[in-house]
Amino acid sequence: MPEGDAVWRTARRLHQGLAGQVLVGSDLRVPAHATADLAGRRTIEVVPRGKHLLHRIEGDLTVHSHLRMEGSWRLHPVARRHALGTRHTVRALLWTAERVAVGESLGMLDLVRTSEEHRVVGHLGPDLLDPRYDASLAVANVLADPARTITEACLDQRNVAGMGTIFTAEPLFELGLNPWTPVGHLPTETIEDLLHTARRMLVRSARAGRTTVTGHADVNQDDGFVHGRMGLPCKRCGQPVRLAPIGRQPQERVMFYCPVCQGGLAPNDDGGRQAPLGHGRSERRTR
Repeated sequence: MPEGDAVWRTARRLHQGLAGQVLVGSDLRVPAHATADLAGRRTIEVVPRGKHLLHRIEGDLTVHSHLRMEGSWRLHPVARRHALGTRHTVRALLWTAERVAVGESLGMLDLVRTSEEHRVVGHLGPDLLDPRYDASLAVANVLADPARTITEACLDQRNVAGMGTIFTAEPLFELGLNPWTPVGHLPTETIEDLLHTARRMLVRSARAGRTTVTGHADVNQDDGFVHGRMGLPCKRCGQPVRLAPIGRQPQERVMFYCPVCQGGLAPNDDGGRQAPLGHGRSERRTR
């Protein structure tokens, strides 16, 4: 699932291509809004909120979407609108005289009053990529449930918005923290450092134009330390990176980690059997 950095880049591209432009037409392919007509309205801005996108339009209207696992928004020349619109995965088309924004495989698509955006994003915690990010509130949210693992607390978008499995696994590794550590076992200063590290990584990745942990790698080069590296040698100690489930259904995820650098095996890692690599790319619920 795209994390906060990817959603931020998507919002920036849509904003640069559509802000200030009048929509010539719209096609929202969900039953609740299939008859909506946004033609004649000007795009005010497109902004991210955690993993959500808010496309604000004149007349107190917002097209709200969430990419979930496979979703995307892309801009194309408006001449391609009819051809692109034939795809069965297309959920939304918004076009001006020059460009068409195509939303494919969107996990959520709503049309709400801009003044009522709280209905769709009001549950989210502080956004790590928001210039007005409230670090104190984010830390307090994470601390609210001491029995919960630090990983589950960080992945819960109600506590802090924008962190997915990549930008949870990598900061945990950088600080040498075991992902299965209960929140109550960690000093407040450690949680502050963890969220600060995650924010630093997300900002770097957002600005780089691609998902990156270090900011130094070339496009498509693996620059992560643990995420996606199951069975490969840890870049610090050389021992194999492992993968194990964390949390309970329906919020169960999987987390990459190094048992040597991060304080031992997961409670449910038998030391031999590993989960399939494909599971490491999944994100579910609590968005």
